[in-house]
Amino acid sequence: MKQASLVLATLLSTLAACAPVRPDLARTSDAGAASAPAGGVASMDSERDIVLVVANPLEPASTHAGSNLLGYAPSASYGAGQRAVSVLSDIKRAYGMREVAGWPIKALGAYCVVLKPPPGANRDALVAQLASDGRVQLAQALQDYSVYSDAPPDGKKYNDPYTDLQRGFVETHAAVAHTTTQGQGVHVAIVDTGVDMSHPDLQGHIHDSGDAVDNDTSAFNHDRHGTEVAGVIAAVGDNRQGMVGIAPKSRLSIYKACWYPPGQHAARCNSFTLAKALAAVNDTDARIVNLSLGGPADPLLGKLLAQLVGQGRIVVAALPPDGTTGGFPDNAPGVIVVRSSATTPAPPGIVSAPGNDILTTQPGGGYDFTSGSSMATAHVSGIVALLLSLAPRLDARTARDILLRTSTVTNGMLEVNAASAVAALRTSEPPTNH
Repeated sequence: MKQASLVLATLLSTLAACAPVRPDLARTSDAGAASAPAGGVASMDSERDIVLVVANPLEPASTHAGSNLLGYAPSASYGAGQRAVSVLSDIKRAYGMREVAGWPIKALGAYCVVLKPPPGANRDALVAQLASDGRVQLAQALQDYSVYSDAPPDGKKYNDPYTDLQRGFVETHAAVAHTTTQGQGVHVAIVDTGVDMSHPDLQGHIHDSGDAVDNDTSAFNHDRHGTEVAGVIAAVGDNRQGMVGIAPKSRLSIYKACWYPPGQHAARCNSFTLAKALAAVNDTDARIVNLSLGGPADPLLGKLLAQLVGQGRIVVAALPPDGTTGGFPDNAPGVIVVRSSATTPAPPGIVSAPGNDILTTQPGGGYDFTSGSSMATAHVSGIVALLLSLAPRLDARTARDILLRTSTVTNGMLEVNAASAVAALRTSEPPTNH
């Protein structure tokens, strides 16, 4: 052990950028406003900044910390221990670094900060030096991540709200699956950009939300990518407007970890914001985690993802556009990796789903077409929600096997089939978690 046991203390107000009401994430609910802003994200530099983690042990484990989510109960507030604060202060002074943001990771019993190296310092050398410091649990470069979606087509804005325009909904035979289940009672966590929670096809379906970026409600509601993903998964059905989600009776939690830099169509995220969002998911009973994004392998994110998978969560992740695996989150054991359907054979174990020209919800109450493995991932998360509503103890391995085994060829491309997957589950022995 690099660090002796610490006694939990009160939240430290001198560490900038930590949320004082809920240290895990600035959160909102249907009935209330967000707590405190995460802060500091706009000034983070993935070319220079360092993510550093020191020990900050948990209080006695709560009942939800076991191998599954049965008996889940929210745990108490978790802040920074005084000795963790002291260690970080000594490290910053010794290495000449300045703190950008800090946050307690309850899921790992640790405290995480983003630090700026002194001018002229070699980041790689400084990371290596910090990693060998006995007080440090983890030191790594701050890394960038991106969502996997194409830019919206110029000049083509479709607002025609008809189900038969939903290519993915039609090709996966979701309407047939809906005669059996619509995902009732299943909780899906989406880690992405913000979402237009007032959209007519999403309103009332979002259980809660959190902002790991800047707590800007206006920006949150106008974010495109997360709104698109949410619509594919859970757009309201039978409301005489818009579209229908793959699992229209599931409930969503939205965790904003990605944002749109000024003047750019593609959203970006980083190690720090993604870690905050994943740890917030750890504090819920969400069974499905949708990650329509990706980037390089990352030690901190890998630890948090492994913990979620180990708890019995089903994590659905997008295959990178170049088709390679080995980064976050596609390299984690137990994760269901999804690509956009193609005429070429899928790599072993990779699930194929509709991802091109997908009609879905847009900020401002509209609809438009979009493409990318992000949308394919959302289709699979929706189908998994249908399966979980029938078999609540379904595990990720069994879910992936069903999806692969029941995929069918449509227009020359192998794709998941919601109706076949639901039928296969109903005729099989109900699986259990171990």
